[in-house]
Amino acid sequence: MPWTLLVIAGLLEVCWAIGLKYTEGFTRLVPSVLTVAAMVGSVVLLAMAMKSLPVGTSYAVWVGIGAVGTALLGMALFGEPVNAARLVSLGLVVAGIVGLKLSSPA
Repeated sequence: MPWTLLVIAGLLEVCWAIGLKYTEGFTRLVPSVLTVAAMVGSVVLLAMAMKSLPVGTSYAVWVGIGAVGTALLGMALFGEPVNAARLVSLGLVVAGIVGLKLSSPA
């Protein structure tokens, strides 16, 4: 269960990171409210996962999911550059996340 919470927390991190773009500096009400809700939900679920998982592993996986997801959506939604170096780099982050999961005691 803690890993499920951690993955959901990471996905919510992607939501709020992308949501920040749509808030236009928190000047748009609905995107701002949704973004703040995703922020709170993400941190709460991260904290719940940290009850059972090591702090370093939890934080690294949370950030990794957020970074990879946000980068991929940035490419898909905002036309950010897609090239081999970026994709390989994101693959390395994913490999690190998998490595942390496989080496975790919980």
